[in-house]
Amino acid sequence: MSINDQNMPMTQKLYESAPSSRQVAKFLTASTLGVTLLFLSALTLTGTVIALIMATPLIVIFSPVLVPAGITIFLLISGFLFSGGCAVAAITALSWMYFYVQGKHPLGADQLDYARNKLASTARDMTEKAKEYGQYVQHKAQEVTHGQGYQSL
Repeated sequence: MSINDQNMPMTQKLYESAPSSRQVAKFLTASTLGVTLLFLSALTLTGTVIALIMATPLIVIFSPVLVPAGITIFLLISGFLFSGGCAVAAITALSWMYFYVQGKHPLGADQLDYARNKLASTARDMTEKAKEYGQYVQHKAQEVTHGQGYQSL
C-alpha cells in the first residue's frame, strides 16, 4: 500500500474497487442463463430416465427384432458415410490433379515438385552408378578371361 492509500477514506476505497454496472449486468445475465440451462438439463435428464423406465419392458420384449434391426441400420449408415467420404476424397484428389496439370499451383504442389526432382536426381545417380559398376564387372570379366586364356596356352 502506498501512502496515498492510507489517507483515503474507506468508502472511497470500496467505491474504486467495486465492479462497474456493466460488469454486474454481465454477471447477472451469465448466471441467469447458466441456471436456466442447468434446470433444463436436469429436466431433460429426468424425462429421459422416466421414458427409459417406461420403455424397458417393451425393449426387452422386442429385443430379438430391435437388435438386428439396429445393427443393420448402423451398418447401412456406416457404409453410406464411408462411401461418401471416399467420394469426397476422390473428388478432392481429382480436382487437385486438375489444377496441378493446369498450372494453377494448388496447395502442396511445391512439395510434390521437390520430391519429384529429388527422385529423378536419385534415379539418374543410381543409373550412372549401375553403368559404372557394369563396366567395372565387364572389365574384370575380360581380365579374367584373357588371364585364363594366357594361362591355358
